Amino acid sequence: IEPNDGETNADKEQRLSSLAKQGYNPVIGVGYAYAAALKSTAEKYPDTTFGIVDDATIEADNVADLVFNEEQASYLAGVAAAKTTKTNTVGFVGGVDIPLIHKFQAGYEQGVKDTDPKVKVISQYLTQTAEEGGFSSPDKGETAAEGQIEKKADVVFAAAGLSGQGVIEAAAANKVWAIGVDSDQYKQDALAEYKEWILTSATKDVAKAVYNLAKSVEDGKPETGIVRGDLKSGEVGLSNSNPKFADNAELQEAIKTAKEKIVSGEIKVKSS
Repeated sequence: IEPNDGETNADKEQRLSSLAKQGYNPVIGVGYAYAAALKSTAEKYPDTTFGIVDDATIEADNVADLVFNEEQASYLAGVAAAKTTKTNTVGFVGGVDIPLIHKFQAGYEQGVKDTDPKVKVISQYLTQTAEEGGFSSPDKGETAAEGQIEKKADVVFAAAGLSGQGVIEAAAANKVWAIGVDSDQYKQDALAEYKEWILTSATKDVAKAVYNLAKSVEDGKPETGIVRGDLKSGEVGLSNSNPKFADNAELQEAIKTAKEKIVSGEIKVKSS
């Protein structure tokens, strides 16, 4: 069921309750904004398994907190940016100044610095709250990216939802690289005209996490508590669709090495 813009927690709760009442199991809310409504609904339907994506605050016997080590994928994006920049300046645009997006920034900046300490990272957030449109305003993303490009950033990574489309448009218009987020943005129809400038994307496989939760319910052993997707599980990573990225042997080797070190624990990626 699709939500509407500007919904209250009561609206969210009504939707979740309706699904649980009809016998759907599991019932999943996507996004940290569902936390309060899902927590309340889960208490009323103890025999239903609930899942929430991108939130780790609900402690209940029938709730799975589906969270991801976005900072690990962002670290690899930082390696890619540091290896690709010609100006020794790269950018990060975060949609909203919240802990979830801090993970992307922290991992990216660490990946850049570990790869080449001479590379400068310009980081900024579009808004302080989601209500101000930080995740839904391509124009804000475009303006932010243009400002960073004026300061010589030639690779810009956006973790900004729909606003990231504006970042990618600005990068393409200025013939610099963009790094997408969450899904493989090189393959998105809406961005087809800009795709040659999408170097890679820091991906998050929400579908795999949701599938695994559904399967656990089907198998009679529902997942509960914090269920974490990371580089090791393959639920975060970097996309390889752009041939200029995939065919760059030096870049691929650097990313492979970094990934192995993160998975082994040799590199510990900061989340804030």
